[in-house]
Amino acid sequence: SLSKLQLKTGDLDPRLFSRLRHLQKLDLSDNLLDKFPNSLTLPDLRVLNCNNNKLEDVTALKQFPLLEELTYENNVYLTLNDDYKVMFLLENLRLLNGKDITKLANHVRHVNSRKLTSKVTAHWEKFFRDQLPEKYTAEQVKSIKKKFLKSVQTNVVYGPSSLSEFTRWRVKMIAEEFLSYSLGLELNSDTEQEKKTDENEEESTESPGEAAEEVAQVGDVSSYISNVTVKPRKRKRNHSKSGAGNKRSKSQADSEEEEEAEDVSAEPLHFLQCHSKGNSREDFKTQLWSCVFEPVLDSGARKDPIVSSSRTVATCGGESVCLIDCETGTVLKKYKVATEEFFSVAWTTLTMVISDSRKKAHNILAAAGRRGIVKLIHVAADFCYGEIKAHKKPIATVCFSPTQETHLFTASYDKRIALWDIGIPDCDYNFKASQLLVLEAVSIPLRIALVPTCPEQYLLAGCEGGCFAWNIKLDKGQKSRPFEAIFQFPDDESMTTSHRVDGLAFLNDDVVVSKSSKPGCIYLWSWSRSFDPKEKGCQRTVSAVILAELEWSTTDMSYLTLSTCPAKEYVFCGDEKGSVWMYNLANYTTAWGSAKGKRSERRISPTQILQWPELRMNGEQPPEILVNNVVSDPAFTYLVVLTSVNITAIWKKS
Repeated sequence: SLSKLQLKTGDLDPRLFSRLRHLQKLDLSDNLLDKFPNSLTLPDLRVLNCNNNKLEDVTALKQFPLLEELTYENNVYLTLNDDYKVMFLLENLRLLNGKDITKLANHVRHVNSRKLTSKVTAHWEKFFRDQLPEKYTAEQVKSIKKKFLKSVQTNVVYGPSSLSEFTRWRVKMIAEEFLSYSLGLELNSDTEQEKKTDENEEESTESPGEAAEEVAQVGDVSSYISNVTVKPRKRKRNHSKSGAGNKRSKSQADSEEEEEAEDVSAEPLHFLQCHSKGNSREDFKTQLWSCVFEPVLDSGARKDPIVSSSRTVATCGGESVCLIDCETGTVLKKYKVATEEFFSVAWTTLTMVISDSRKKAHNILAAAGRRGIVKLIHVAADFCYGEIKAHKKPIATVCFSPTQETHLFTASYDKRIALWDIGIPDCDYNFKASQLLVLEAVSIPLRIALVPTCPEQYLLAGCEGGCFAWNIKLDKGQKSRPFEAIFQFPDDESMTTSHRVDGLAFLNDDVVVSKSSKPGCIYLWSWSRSFDPKEKGCQRTVSAVILAELEWSTTDMSYLTLSTCPAKEYVFCGDEKGSVWMYNLANYTTAWGSAKGKRSERRISPTQILQWPELRMNGEQPPEILVNNVVSDPAFTYLVVLTSVNITAIWKKS
């Protein structure tokens, strides 16, 4: 705290401040500062208070890239335009002058930028492109650049007039980038040089090695990777067999280079060791099993999946459940039960009555595992308000209904899937849970999925002994139900129902992705063409109408599960070597959706394989890294990878 010290800008000595590499909170309120020096550095600064100063400009704050909370009230020269500038410049900013600006900031960075970029481009195309001769001199470039920057700032208008200064500032920035990158007109002005220097400084604050040395604390909780170093490998897809001659044609070399360029689509961001038993730094054995992104409360989460995910993810493994901010790598909360091993987590949003009979939506997390008990956690209140003794044997997986927010399915090693109504807690957290249905499985259910077109009617489950469907409609009297259909899949020359299905998810309303224990086998098949609801009879055998098969690892190891990102038409699956196989299926789904959609004859190769970086734990490489689960947020910005060695890896799409 350096508040109320009559400090002026010259009193902030960069030589002193640049040594405070781990400073996270700084209070400079009630001073006489008119601006910030450009080189204070402070690479780890998260919270900054500059209330009651004489600040005239905020752009120097971009030197604090990890800033999450910023207050500068009662600086009379700062306006709404400055608020928008800091929202654009500080990617991690969540609170500005006490208000949550996450949603608005995303709009400023993405929607606003996209609109302005298209206007700037259109302005160049319409008025300036033809003015530039094919062969131009430095003088001509300088002249046209000057005219274009002046014209574009005057003529490109967007948003309310109260934001015109911010708009001009962004338009100039976008126009300079456009001239530099799109047209190759280098702009070696002083401001450009400054900008480049600043950008280099920002990048150096979190090199891959430093990013791995994460220490995040929640109360007495520590998540360490301080004894792990990271060397990212150069990722390249290689399907060629060795020994087939080394000469390549030019076109082959070109296409391989192109493929590699496309390949770099995600970068490792954080490696966290936050599920350690007893917070031990030496624990590289705890298996991590399940993760799911928190829904955003005010976006109508059930309506639009793209805007309904935050950057907060819940992960579970061992005795703990963690809440992680994917961007910063901070463990926001940690919930521990000493005698439990958690296998699965799921989110729902409940509208609860708070004081004065007012209603408010809150996110509730359900977590379950070895003890067969479901824990219900009100995350914002840091409170586990109840538990449901759901099964006498371990619970393999849980999931909420997308249409009935209090309906929770629990799949257990007792070979049953139960449907519960968890009720809505009152203001004293009293709630009443009741069991609505029991689905009898003939083997242990491992993965469950509700059919997107009729989530209140059919449930699909991948089990130790095959893939099954149940009718779950509640208006039928029967509380305990056998399965309605078992699906058979190709097996060498014939069809079989008998195989372990350890991966199951819907890619869209109709296409199911399932993974069987047969080595390297991931099938895509059509729900509507395989299952006819009009057919009567229970426990019937149905052939899955296969649309395609995905090429995957040849391992016969089980329980490495898959996931999908329906909005981006991606499938993800990890393997036994720490790699993540990613399949972009956007080019196939239209054909599959047509009435005569034929099966893709050959196996579909991965669009990309993200290889596990070279990690050293206590100076040694881990012997074996299995990827138990890999999940993206609905917009595919982050990819969370859960491993068998107690490491959560977070990748960010570049």
